[in-house]
Amino acid sequence: MKKKSPPLTESVAPVIDWATVLGFKEPSGFDWGRVRGAQLDVVHQLATARMVVALAAIATIVVAVMGHAPTAYIYGWALGFGTLVAMAGYPKLRHRGFTVQTATRAELQYETIWSTLMGLGWSAAFVLFAPHASAPQLLVLWAVMTAIMAGCAFALSAVPLATSIFLLIVGSSVAFAMWQLDLKLVSGIAALFTGGFVGACLHAGRTFVLHESAELSLAEKNEVVSLLLREFDDSGGDWMWQTDAAKCLTHVSPRFAYALGVESDVLESKPLLQILAGETWEAGNFSAGLRELAEKLKRRESFSDLILPVTIGGESHFWEMSASPRYDERGSFLGFRGVGSDVTAQRRSADKINHMARFDTLTGLPNRLQVTEALGEAMAETERWRTRCAFMMIDLDRFKAVNDTLGHPIGDRLLTRVAERLQSLMDDKNMCGRLGGDEFGVVVRDVADSAKLTRLARNIIETLSKPYEVDQHTLYIGASVGTAIGPRDGRSVEMLIRSADLALYRSKDEGGGAHNPYEPQLHAHAEERRVLEIALRQALEKSQFHIHYQPVVSADGGVIEGFEALLRWQHPELGNVSPARFVPVAEEARLIAPIGEWVLRSACEEAMRWPDTVRVAVNVSAEQLTDPNFVTSVVSSLAHSRLPAHRLELEVTESVFMREGTGAIAVLEQLLKLGIRLALDDFGTGYSSLGYLSKTKFSTIKVDRSFVQGAAKNVPEALAIIRAVVAMADSLGMSTTAEGVETDAEYQLVRRLGCRKVQGYLFGRPMAPADARALFETAKRQVA
Repeated sequence: MKKKSPPLTESVAPVIDWATVLGFKEPSGFDWGRVRGAQLDVVHQLATARMVVALAAIATIVVAVMGHAPTAYIYGWALGFGTLVAMAGYPKLRHRGFTVQTATRAELQYETIWSTLMGLGWSAAFVLFAPHASAPQLLVLWAVMTAIMAGCAFALSAVPLATSIFLLIVGSSVAFAMWQLDLKLVSGIAALFTGGFVGACLHAGRTFVLHESAELSLAEKNEVVSLLLREFDDSGGDWMWQTDAAKCLTHVSPRFAYALGVESDVLESKPLLQILAGETWEAGNFSAGLRELAEKLKRRESFSDLILPVTIGGESHFWEMSASPRYDERGSFLGFRGVGSDVTAQRRSADKINHMARFDTLTGLPNRLQVTEALGEAMAETERWRTRCAFMMIDLDRFKAVNDTLGHPIGDRLLTRVAERLQSLMDDKNMCGRLGGDEFGVVVRDVADSAKLTRLARNIIETLSKPYEVDQHTLYIGASVGTAIGPRDGRSVEMLIRSADLALYRSKDEGGGAHNPYEPQLHAHAEERRVLEIALRQALEKSQFHIHYQPVVSADGGVIEGFEALLRWQHPELGNVSPARFVPVAEEARLIAPIGEWVLRSACEEAMRWPDTVRVAVNVSAEQLTDPNFVTSVVSSLAHSRLPAHRLELEVTESVFMREGTGAIAVLEQLLKLGIRLALDDFGTGYSSLGYLSKTKFSTIKVDRSFVQGAAKNVPEALAIIRAVVAMADSLGMSTTAEGVETDAEYQLVRRLGCRKVQGYLFGRPMAPADARALFETAKRQVA
């Protein structure tokens, strides 16, 4: 990929005022920390000299006033101030060999504080000793102070604020002390000296700051220029170009000619716009980029990063051009000089990225982003013209089963076939797209007739539900559709999508293959589901769950062989909540694992109160089998209750295999190795397959009550299914249990058909644990 030449911009030097010089503010767009670093570097480099001079001056003052001022004053000041000088100088001595590259404003303020303290230290000497000194000693004090001030004013002017504060403190104390000693002339001279020193310090400090900022600005300019030149030299696809005042090419560079596929002399003196326009020059059908370039050249305005479409050798390219007008010393216009580069690869890459951002990579349909934008535009049109639009959400039925059993590659190819069929149903007023996974959406821009929308939904369901031939597999899936009409069902894109989603949810609840329009009560249903989930999260810890047990008896003698554990939920406000309502919510909210573990543990503990020959059956959902801790929880329940493994029977449905494929089989195999019995529930109502029956050793196959009731009514299909299931179970060494037996006639029928066990209201409804235990007491009394 070719590099993009940066625009030729000029670095602007910062504006320096007195507030900036003193460190109260700093110019924007400039690395002022490097200037502060140069200021502090001067201070650090003079650290040794400052400490030596300060200690020498302290010694001089001590010698001069010894015997005249109180000894305690002399030693106290010398010791305290000497310590302060050492504390101020030692950190700088440690870093005197290093150059300070940058510094913060706080570090500069730290230097100001130390200068203030040093000034107070020197002032203390004059204030303490001057009243006790004779004329010679006073002269020595003044000379020392003046020398210190003069040295600081020039040597430390790089930090003007700190040095000026130091000078003002020391100079003011000298002038004040002289005034107090009635030496008014000397006091005035000291004040003049102080003012002169401060002025000289400020002038020198400003000069230093200006010099450093100019040096740094120049260094930045040189760095930028070097970077631009280096990048231009490294970019083999960039070229220079130049025109005269008549907009004709001059001094054509070989790279520019090579980019156009011609020789340099062919381009010399040719109009730039004509060369770039190519075959469109005669017709005048110029691109927008070329028109903008012509306008810039006409107005003699600089431009940068201007994108132009150019045709070279029959192929389309994109150029990026930048240029500035040229003038001579008298201000006469000479033409333009600039740079250009071929950015075709970058442009195509950007177009590809833009396409990927708006289209689904698998199906080629518009993705969620583009569908949402199209829906927003459709709703804006309805607002403008007082019309209606619609949004349809489509979810594929049984698609996950295909993905899990045949693999994602087959699932992906199936999705592309679905997309092709869906696209074939669209017209110029509709747009379909893939929202993600196996969800699709359709934007209907104008809904004049609701019946037409319903027909489209039904047509989608019928078309998508037809068989698919994918890699020698015949696949059967379906589709569920939910529709919402705007602005009636939602005045914003989000609300309309939410309404369509709620309608789709109802279609899925109906078993799929259905279409439902949005209705206001769907929001109430969604809220009810949300409330149910909140209550469900608290039900376990508040002990609102309990288990009922329904007996399973032998078909021959009616002897109790086991019980099926059935979960019940009694909520203080919602009342008795049906498992059909709360179990799907528990699965979606991922609460089924802790609830299922509680059921399993409780059922095992209760089973230990029954005779040793009686088993307990516990239903297990597909969600539980995907829990990596499921087998561990089963083992824990058996160990905690001390229930033998062969007395526990776990019931699963056929959907387990379609949902997780061999993963479910692996978990079930672990359970079988523990000695646990397995039962296949509701066989024949779902995705009946002999494949997983041969792979998993079930102990029992349960015949759904719908077949029992159908057989009782002499429905041929029901009778045939029961006979087939019984024959298959017998051949595989499995038992059969007929569910939902409510009458004696049904009981006699399933016995004749060969079912070994029976379960239903005829032998007992689901009952409390105490009632279940009472059945054994009754049986004992009858035997006695």
